[in-house]
Amino acid sequence: MSSEQTTPDIIEIDGLWTQFDDVVVHQDLQLAVKRGEIVSLVGGSGAGKTTLLRQMLGLEKPARGVVRVFGEDLNPKDQADKGADLQQLRNRWGMLFQHGALFSALTVFDNVAQPMRELRYLPEDLIRDAVLLKLDMVGISVADSQKMPAELSGGMVKRVALARALALEPELLFLDEPTAGLDPNLSDSFVELIRNLHEQLCLTVLMITHDLDTIFALSTQVAVLADKHVVAYGPPAAVLKVEHPFIREFFLGPRGQRAAIDIRKPARQASTS
Repeated sequence: MSSEQTTPDIIEIDGLWTQFDDVVVHQDLQLAVKRGEIVSLVGGSGAGKTTLLRQMLGLEKPARGVVRVFGEDLNPKDQADKGADLQQLRNRWGMLFQHGALFSALTVFDNVAQPMRELRYLPEDLIRDAVLLKLDMVGISVADSQKMPAELSGGMVKRVALARALALEPELLFLDEPTAGLDPNLSDSFVELIRNLHEQLCLTVLMITHDLDTIFALSTQVAVLADKHVVAYGPPAAVLKVEHPFIREFFLGPRGQRAAIDIRKPARQASTS
């Protein structure tokens, strides 16, 4: 037997229960996200997608079960050093909020610089170079770096928020409805940006989205949350074959069929070759 240990999953959720009073949201939920994947988490209203994301971020604690990120339990039984340990883990991931969540009183530059300045050991000239690099990666110019968030279009807000999420060179990127509120052209360009950054930076990505075009364009894996469990997990083409009412309604209705056409054609060709 090899002495080398298998690299742990980037995210591992085991036996998770979420309960609010008498309402059980998640029951014995299992999920594992491997390094390098782009995983879309989908589910109906009330399925607990946002709650599950907050548990992966260490912002909420499940009623029972284990949530591990980078192999570390976010809710260890010994809570003595949890705060410091959790902050170290948070420095290894980035978060893009649905509406950007930029600080309205800070310029674009200062919004992206803020996570770097919180470290309290980076010199300001290095921060300047790093901020401008991150902004350039997402297509924001030096001139736009001095604008206030109120002066930005919706697409620019998303790009600045993405630059901030990438500020500390994360290994893991969380996205909450990354294309929500964007028109089709802006949505397509933002999807392409995420795809390129995923490849260039070797990121692992977990995103909540209900946008079928985004799901089929980006996802290497789809996790379907329904009936308090992950009822399907796999590549989009495989998930489409799972018999479940939510999957049938969400993916196989008219919108789903149009969005899925690009992945269904290769699947059929592969089966006949």
